[in-house]
Amino acid sequence: MSKCFLFFIALLFHCSSVSCSDLPDNEISLKSLPVYSYKIVATYPHNPESFTQGFAYDNGFLYEGTGLYGHSRLLCYSLNGDDVKSTYLPSHLFGEGITVFGDRVVQLTWKAGIGIVWDKKSLQMKRLFSYRSDGWGLTHDDQWLIMSDGSSTLAFLNPTTFTFHHRITVTDNNGPVLLINELEYIKGEIWANIWKDDQIIRINPLTGKVLGRIDLSALTKASSPGGGEDVLNGIAYDRKNDRIFITGKRWDKLFQIKIIEREK
Repeated sequence: MSKCFLFFIALLFHCSSVSCSDLPDNEISLKSLPVYSYKIVATYPHNPESFTQGFAYDNGFLYEGTGLYGHSRLLCYSLNGDDVKSTYLPSHLFGEGITVFGDRVVQLTWKAGIGIVWDKKSLQMKRLFSYRSDGWGLTHDDQWLIMSDGSSTLAFLNPTTFTFHHRITVTDNNGPVLLINELEYIKGEIWANIWKDDQIIRINPLTGKVLGRIDLSALTKASSPGGGEDVLNGIAYDRKNDRIFITGKRWDKLFQIKIIEREK
């Protein structure tokens, strides 16, 4: 089943299952959630052949997981695109989200229920682990791995044993938020791409409540090569220097951006 089909089904469900009358009287409206814009701080090259599924920054290097059967890779490179290292996944695996945890890079796969642990420096495979869902996005909060599966739930996993610990459901004022994809943990919040959406949502990791949205529609319009799946999908955070990097599938650029509050 393609992600395009999943998006269509999820959109029908979301639109049909929620109405204004379903909201409690004391519930704030969706329009009252903060909406943020952005400013481009710097622009860097990005491989236009990369079907970006996961994105992370660590100690001067970007790590990127790409998808598609027979083409899925894990890459490591500097911001200017030099010092590229990469390794291919087995051809039967469709690469998805990644995160850097200590000396390891952890990578999900889409339908196989298989996660891969790589050595961060050599990109050599260290071990495999299993899970019982799709694999979409992955990040961590220094305690748990945080995983999306294309639904409205995020699973928290032990980073050593990869066993399930707990879940949260992501909701805004219209109800559950579906098709949560690529993830990044930034300053105590979970930031998430939504499949086929030009906005990033900011999530409270304790409650699952959406705290606000970042409108990147103008950036997507200017950067996407125009294919149906060449969407915004890549958030990386440089904790040391407080830098946020954004890219998308098959984009030829990645951007360092600064978030600006636009309205409430």
